[in-house]
This record gives sequence, C-alpha cells and structure tokens, in this order.
Amino acid sequence: MLEVTNLHVKYGAIAALKGISLSVKPGQIVTMIGANGAGKSTLLRAVSGLIRSCDGNVSFDQHDITNLQAHKVVKAGLSHAPEGRMIFSNLSVRENLEMGAYPRSDKDGIKQDFERVFMLFPRLKERLKQSGGTLSGGEQQMLAIGRALMARPKMLLLDEPSLGIGPILVKAIFATILEINKEFGMTILLVEQNAHLALKIAQYGYVLETGHITLEGPSSDIAQNEQVRKAYLGES
Repeated sequence: MLEVTNLHVKYGAIAALKGISLSVKPGQIVTMIGANGAGKSTLLRAVSGLIRSCDGNVSFDQHDITNLQAHKVVKAGLSHAPEGRMIFSNLSVRENLEMGAYPRSDKDGIKQDFERVFMLFPRLKERLKQSGGTLSGGEQQMLAIGRALMARPKMLLLDEPSLGIGPILVKAIFATILEINKEFGMTILLVEQNAHLALKIAQYGYVLETGHITLEGPSSDIAQNEQVRKAYLGES
C-alpha cells in the first residue's frame, strides 16, 4: 500500500533522511523505532506532504504521491495523526472531528464515522462540546486519531501516540490502535518511542538511526535483536 524508495530530505544543509526505503502491505501494522532526532517524524511528514523531499519516491496505493500537497494526500486516502497531536485547541471536540471530515460531502457516511469514533473513544462523546485545549493529553491523542479517522482513510500514519501520556491511557490507546487495525482492516505506519508496545502490536518493524534504516524485519525478530534490546528496550 505504501512504498518509499530512496527518500532524501534536507533541512537547509542538514540531511535528515539519507536514502530511506520501506514498504507497508495492506492490512499491516508496521512500526518504526529510533532515538530522538533519527528522522522518524520527518519521514511521516514527507510521506503526508507536510515537507518536501529533495530526492526519492513515495507511492501510495499504486499512485505516485511524491511531494503531493498535503490536502491532496488526505483525499488520496492517507491520514496523519502528528506528533504533539496538533488539535485545534479553540475548537470543540465536535468541530475538531468535523475538520477531519472536510474533504467529504457524504453526510450519512460522516454520521456513521462519528459513531465509529465514539465507539472507539467513548470519552470523546462525553466531551463533545468541550474545547480541545481543555482535554487531558490522553484525550487529545484520542481526538487526534479520531480526527484522522474522520477522513475515512485507507491508511493511518501515527506519530508518537504515547508521548506525554500516563501508562494506563497509553495501554488503552494501543489497544484501540490494534482494534482499528483488526476490526476495520486499517493499514497503519506507527512511529513510537515505546518500542516494547510498538513491536508487540506490529507485524513488521524498522530501526532508524540518523537518517538511515539500520535494521528491518518481523517485529518479533527485531524485539530479540541484542542491539535493539540494549538501545531501545532497556535490557542489558
């Protein structure tokens, strides 16, 4: 469903991605782990059209979307829940979700997807009229994922969904990510600092270090890799 080939991204003279290639098959959860500054968020931003690449190719659902404008990437079926959540803090929960559905005009379908989001995240229904900025960090993350789902995408890009959230809510959000994948058949590319949880729910994984992919394979194999265990899983 997603094919990234030899992707290069620079911030001025600084090379952030140095020839990244990866693929995600339909229905998979694929995770990317790595230290802060490795280029994980840059990769998602380049795929979703938020920043431009200087070389390489991005193909989604057999269409070239390299450097396509972000709103056109959404219309193509690729939704991004960014790092830091980036919700509209002055808008209500309902209005944030409505913003996710902006490319659509099918009122019945939008109504169905509201109910789907509320089924996944009951707390959002309880806080429908509340301003997004007054939600807890975990609730804002639910809203960011719910907003991405409102575009009815074929694939989700999730950037650090556990960042700044308490352990109990982290487990709940990861359980929901797994449910989104299994119940709706949603393909997911997950960037995550919590390597334990990410590798547990993903089928395949990549390790990114300073703009290069240094390791890839089935997530169970990556979790058993000695270097990964030391560097990312806190094991000696």
